[in-house]
Amino acid sequence: MSDTWDRSTKISSLKETVLRKLCEVLDKSSIRGWRKLGEIVNNDRRFEVSSDHMEMCSLRVLEVGGSPSLMLLRLMGDRGCTVAHLSDYLQTLGNMEALQCLKPQDLQILLQPHSVALLCGHNLRLSCLAVGKSTVQYQWFKSREEVPGGNSPDLLISSAQLKDAGFYICRVNSEDACEFSQWAQVDVLNVGVSYGQTYHSLDGRLKLAIQPQSQRLHAGESLQLECGAVGRPIPRYQWHRNSVPLPNATKRKLSIPDVAPDHAGRYRCEISSSSERMWTNEVDVSITPRIWVKVSEPEEVSEAAGEYFLNSLPEKLYATDKVALLIGNLSYQNHPQLKAPMVDVYELTNLLRQLNFKVVSLLDLTESEMRNAVDEFLLLLHKGVYGLLYYAGHGYENYGNSFMVPVDAPNPYHSANCLCVQSILKLMQEKETGLNVFLLDMCRKRNFHDDSTPNIVLRVTANIVFGYATCQDAEAFELSSTSFINGVFVKFLKKRLLDDEKITVVLDRVAEDMGQFDATKGKQALEIRSSLSERRALTDPIVPGDSHSLAHVHSRQWAKAHELPESMCLSFDCGVQIKLGFAAEFSNVLVIYTHIIKKPVDMTFCQAHVTDFSQDLDVDPKEMNRETPEETGIYLLSSSLPQHCLYTRLSSLQKLREELVFTVCLQGTFAAMAEDPPIHWTRSVNIGKPLIARLDLHRPVRRNSCLQTCLMPHSPCHSPGPEHHAHLYHGLQAPDYSRLFLDVAEHAAGACGGTFSDSVNPCGLSSSPGRFSIPIEASDDIDEVQTVFINSLQLQPQ
Repeated sequence: MSDTWDRSTKISSLKETVLRKLCEVLDKSSIRGWRKLGEIVNNDRRFEVSSDHMEMCSLRVLEVGGSPSLMLLRLMGDRGCTVAHLSDYLQTLGNMEALQCLKPQDLQILLQPHSVALLCGHNLRLSCLAVGKSTVQYQWFKSREEVPGGNSPDLLISSAQLKDAGFYICRVNSEDACEFSQWAQVDVLNVGVSYGQTYHSLDGRLKLAIQPQSQRLHAGESLQLECGAVGRPIPRYQWHRNSVPLPNATKRKLSIPDVAPDHAGRYRCEISSSSERMWTNEVDVSITPRIWVKVSEPEEVSEAAGEYFLNSLPEKLYATDKVALLIGNLSYQNHPQLKAPMVDVYELTNLLRQLNFKVVSLLDLTESEMRNAVDEFLLLLHKGVYGLLYYAGHGYENYGNSFMVPVDAPNPYHSANCLCVQSILKLMQEKETGLNVFLLDMCRKRNFHDDSTPNIVLRVTANIVFGYATCQDAEAFELSSTSFINGVFVKFLKKRLLDDEKITVVLDRVAEDMGQFDATKGKQALEIRSSLSERRALTDPIVPGDSHSLAHVHSRQWAKAHELPESMCLSFDCGVQIKLGFAAEFSNVLVIYTHIIKKPVDMTFCQAHVTDFSQDLDVDPKEMNRETPEETGIYLLSSSLPQHCLYTRLSSLQKLREELVFTVCLQGTFAAMAEDPPIHWTRSVNIGKPLIARLDLHRPVRRNSCLQTCLMPHSPCHSPGPEHHAHLYHGLQAPDYSRLFLDVAEHAAGACGGTFSDSVNPCGLSSSPGRFSIPIEASDDIDEVQTVFINSLQLQPQ
């Protein structure tokens, strides 16, 4: 076959070298690669590719040297697909590099120009290189206009200015052919500094150049936030508010006209390329509400004074701040494991951040850690604050008092081993809060091993809302699935939580939705208790109070309990550079990922991993330095992590007593020493106390802890013995508020993951002692539950 081919040529007849090059291009592209090509082909009934065939292509990735693109092209070739068809598909796909592989060899573009972002004053270079059987000529265009003097392979613009930003393309001519390169976008950032005529080369790494700035606006004004990074290819942007991605906010500049109080919050931007990701600083945007005030007798005043804006507190109810503590206990040491709490906490975290809540989300806390976390939360409840506390895990209820069970509770457990909900409520009532919401997603069966009687007197207040996932003396169910699931309560709550309605109205509608759910009808029902006399809603705007008060400082520290250290680049003496990045599943679960971004050309083998973590942390060596997030147990966060890295998951950060120090180990082999063992280099890294570790939840329980308000006759808590006294008071001292003023990093992220089985776990209670003699909370999802599965649901004692 000749070096050129007719468009009617079957792709099964293409030369091996052409197929190999085409597959390399399609395999490496995550956006315009073989998966997207398969979707396009599937829309053409002549060459339809089924989902089973696509799965076969995916399995080729697991083979040594396997190419999913080659498998897909062979399937298309078997169905008679021609070069003309494939060219049309690649044109629709927008993969010009792959399309070039099918071009006749008398004119071929070997080097395509790449998009780039650079600083104003730097030199700009775009390159396009082509070969042909005759002389090749070049002409560069900016949009549709020819670039003067742009008739060489390299387009060089000295000291690029803002006017040079835009889209560029190169036309390549020979005697008998004409081709266009791919488009290249040029973004020029103006940072207000002149860099002269010196040429600053771009090594492809992202470099943050413009940080967004905090803003204080009035309702009705326009919000303008800007950030910027330089790099090649051009960075991608995604703005977030309260750690939740904003729809259609994918440009450097974020513009929101006519802002409302709901637009207030903490903003940051995620900047990424194909191999890197970084975050801008997180900035505060506050919105002061404005209302129209009409003069009662306009005829007695000037027309200009008839209507005007009054910059004062609105008539609508508002919060001075919004804070939330979410606890999900699932990995119990002495009791059955749970599944849904992890997903429930993740879902609620994202929703509450959309409502401008400062959220701390924690998994698997011991008794002392739960008490300290609740104490920190109670310190935030000041006048006008909206506070929300959510708990999912094991629990029970005796004589109208509910108890939350920590992960280290013994079997059987008693009130002294658990947190009394009513004792926490009593402390909440002592605050002048605007709204207190307590959501309990746990079992409320009687605990026959605990014969203590309550001794708690609650006073009447008008700002408390209780939401129980199930009724008194009832159990909740966990219907397992092969995918991520929510509990029954959160399954319906998340559909209503963002509604702009009084919180009791929202919960009433959730109760109605749960009542229509066939899987648990007659077995689990939401119970609501409320003393709320005003129309308080979770969507109410925030009008901040005194920014210099201790309450405000503590609130800021609470907000920073989910923030991460900034990513860093480590340089080794051998010439290797490693990108070290961080992400958060929860406020006490950290993900570390490493990526080699530069190595010497003569280094034939290079690998980096992290090790030597503190013994305080729960780190499984088998789940460290894995090639995919899923191998470490990270599932819901995996899509937001950069690819081609090694991932390590660190949980139980609340146990960290000192700053987090670990070792980055590098091993490599050079071509000249191929027969020798790999050479090792190490670097020690200190990232301080990340996430919840800042709050020191590992400390002894304070004297004024919520533990002291739950006094039960006949319980160890009421008449503590010597051992219990030692647990409470050994080494105690006054709270150290100086830690609230620590300087902290300004970057964060969030998500969660988990896997589940295919069984049904109804909770029950046995009167005989043993592993299954305690109440078991269960919860679940279940859009895909079929009738036959629901009918098989039965209550069985554990």
